[in-house]
Amino acid sequence: MSLFVTELRRLAKRRLTRLLFVLLVLGLATVATAFSFSSQKLSPETVAAAQAESDRQYRQSVQDWQRTVTECEAAQARGEQTEDRYGPNCGKDYQPQPEMFDPKWNLPYQFDFRAEFPTFIAVFAGAVALFAFIVGASFVGAEWNTGGMMNLLLWRPKRLAVLGTKLAALLTTMLGLSVVLGALWTAAFWLIGTSRGTTAKMTAGVWRSIGLDGLRAVALVLVVGAVAFALASLGRHTAMALGAAVALFAVSEIGIRIAVGVLSVPFGERYVLSTYAQSWFMKQAELFDYDTCQFARGACDPARYVVTWQQSAVVFGIGAAAALVGAFWTMRRRDIS
Repeated sequence: MSLFVTELRRLAKRRLTRLLFVLLVLGLATVATAFSFSSQKLSPETVAAAQAESDRQYRQSVQDWQRTVTECEAAQARGEQTEDRYGPNCGKDYQPQPEMFDPKWNLPYQFDFRAEFPTFIAVFAGAVALFAFIVGASFVGAEWNTGGMMNLLLWRPKRLAVLGTKLAALLTTMLGLSVVLGALWTAAFWLIGTSRGTTAKMTAGVWRSIGLDGLRAVALVLVVGAVAFALASLGRHTAMALGAAVALFAVSEIGIRIAVGVLSVPFGERYVLSTYAQSWFMKQAELFDYDTCQFARGACDPARYVVTWQQSAVVFGIGAAAALVGAFWTMRRRDIS
């Protein structure tokens, strides 16, 4: 039996992998099920009821406005000061208009697959990426911690080949799970859209965009899994990857944000990792510098900085490559004992 097949079986049979997989599936299923109950398909009767409610609100608002104007005019006839209470001209210039009462505001929530599913792709990617991080770190970290790596190297003394095969087994597993679960996730929300929402305006271009979003989600899962694997291998322990993740979060999301705020660095969020994660899924992230606004002139046209998904790809790619190079370099030079 090849080493690759052996590592695939080893990864699949680990209790932590199976437990986390069950939790992942249950979590995703719970989100989809709970969300399906929040959506309601809009029937003609529902739309008509919303229109009727909008018309009622408009009529009530006009009546209230007319009563206020009448009260104001009566107060003026008595010689009272009315501008502070009723505004200039007794508020006659602010008569409610029908367009101020959009019937859409009275409609129940309806899930729109075309507009909202990309957000749920990001939710899916976050959940699976977390799964990949923990599984990837523990897969190699446990081998170092228990001495399994040393025993394996006695059978297969080629260090880099062993570590590379383990990484390939991890990424292959994550790729397969991401594709299968992603297809089920898409099918679930398509079913929600057809039965309790809407799937209108789904063109070939929209499906292509959703497919690209899915590819970015899979790529993120693979990168996160590879980085976790590399960090755990560098530290010879699962805790190394977990500690590095916590440290990165603290430095990026807390330390850097505080530093750029204190120093008033323009577009300081471009140095924060979460900005690139947002850009990766939303295709771009817009940052604004409101210090450039000219409030004294009554206008605000802040300077803008755009972080693109291509820039995010470079950042994530460099980070993953550095972690993997470090892991393989130390694997080659360290004393295995």
